[in-house]
Amino acid sequence: MSGPRGKRPATEELPFADLEPAFILDAVESLGLRCDGRVLALNSYENRVYRLGMEDGPPLVAKFYRPGRWHDEAIAEEHAFALELAAAELPSVAPLAFAGSTLHHRDGHRFALFPLHGGRAPEVGDRDTLRQLGRLLARLHNVGERAAFRHRGSIGPESHGERPVAWLLEHGWLPPELEDNFAALADTLLDAIAACIERAGAVRTLRLHGDCHLGNILWRGEQAHFVDLDDCLTGPAVQDLWMLAGQGEGARRAWAWLLEGYGEFREFNLAELHLVEPLRSLRLLHHNAWIARRWQDPAFPAAFPWFAGPRHWEEVLARMQEQLAALREPPPVPA
Repeated sequence: MSGPRGKRPATEELPFADLEPAFILDAVESLGLRCDGRVLALNSYENRVYRLGMEDGPPLVAKFYRPGRWHDEAIAEEHAFALELAAAELPSVAPLAFAGSTLHHRDGHRFALFPLHGGRAPEVGDRDTLRQLGRLLARLHNVGERAAFRHRGSIGPESHGERPVAWLLEHGWLPPELEDNFAALADTLLDAIAACIERAGAVRTLRLHGDCHLGNILWRGEQAHFVDLDDCLTGPAVQDLWMLAGQGEGARRAWAWLLEGYGEFREFNLAELHLVEPLRSLRLLHHNAWIARRWQDPAFPAAFPWFAGPRHWEEVLARMQEQLAALREPPPVPA
C-alpha cells in the first residue's frame, strides 16, 4: 500500500522509506527555495543527507533527521551551538535559517539546510596539522563552557557502556556460545573503566563536539572545518581529543602536538588522560550497539555486511581484551 503521492510509507523500522527525490525537493522548496532537480545522496547512516542543486545559487546540503532519535529541543540546541561557534569565528558548518528557523518540518520529517563545504580528512601525523586542531578544539571548548546543554546527553559508563551491553544481550546479538564470555568480560571492562575514572578525579565537563573523528573534520587549503554536531553532548574535554591522537606507536608524540596547540588558548587538565582508554572502551561498546539497533535500516547491512557474523563478535571480544589490558596501563604521557 502506498502513501501520499505514491510514496512508500515510512515505518518505525524504515523511517526514511518515503524520502524519495520528489519528496526531498518538495520539502526544500516549501521554504521558498528553487531546486534545479539534482539530488545526490551523501555518506550518512544515522540521518539522511543530500546535496541539492539550486537554481539561484550554489548547492546546499539538506539533512533529514532520523525520526524519534532527538526531540526538537535537542536539535535546537545542536543548531544553537553550531551558530554560537560560527559567531565566535570557529571554522564550522552551521545551519541556515529560513523564516527565522533552522529546523523545518514536512510530512513527519524534520530537516535542516547547510552550506556545501568541501574538503578532505586532515593528515594527523603532521605536527602543524595537530597543533592547529588542538588550537581549534581549545577555542571550541572555550565556547562550550559558556553555557550548558539542557536537552542533550552526557557521555559516561551508564549511557555508553552499561546500556549498550544490556541491549546487545537482551536482543540476542551475541552468538550463544559467546554470550557468557561477552557478559563477563563486559562486567570486568566496566569495572576497570570505573577505576580509571576514579583515578582521574573530578574533571570539568562542558559542551563538546562529541564525535570528533577524522570524518567530521574537513581540511581545505590550510584550514580545518568541524562538521556534523549531531552527537554534540556534555563531557570532559579529552573526549574531543583522543580520537585524533591515535593509539600505539606515535600516540605520545601526537598528544604532545595536540596539547601544544590546545595550550595556546586553553589549559588542559592532564588528569583527563586517565580517561582516554575508558572513552575508547565505551566507544567500542556503544558503536556495536548503535549498529545493532539500526540493523533494520537497509543502509546498515549494506555498510557493515560483516557485522552479523560470528567472526565479528569474536573480534569484538578480542578488542575488549585489548582494552582491558590498556585500561590497566598508565595513561599516555605526551612526548
